[in-house]
Amino acid sequence: MAAVKELIRTEENGTISFGDYELAQKSKLSDYKFQGDLYKVKTFREITKLERNGMFVYESVPGTAVENLTQDGVSMHFWVEGPEDAQITVEMEADSEYEIFLDDVSTGTMKTNLGGKLSFSVELGGQKTVEVKIVKC
Repeated sequence: MAAVKELIRTEENGTISFGDYELAQKSKLSDYKFQGDLYKVKTFREITKLERNGMFVYESVPGTAVENLTQDGVSMHFWVEGPEDAQITVEMEADSEYEIFLDDVSTGTMKTNLGGKLSFSVELGGQKTVEVKIVKC
């Protein structure tokens, strides 16, 4: 996987990919239509952020590339790559418990705050890609 040069794109399998951690300057793309929603992405080497219909979906510090993002109300699944370890925050259901899997290994369960935010770290670096699954308990 490499950075998403289009900033955001629709994949043939019905998912979206976004983020370009190789950019030195912040770039953004608004009003990207996908499955009836409007997405906005901001990305560069320091941060990658995705919003859907003006609401927070994903953020990483430093910037990352995300491929094949899917959400279905009870889970989120994607592959992530970046030049170094990243702190990732995603929006899930508020005040709920989720199990996080990195490369099919459970890292345990976490509870979202009242805003629905869930934060975790992922060890990245170089060409390493990590599969992330977040499943409601």
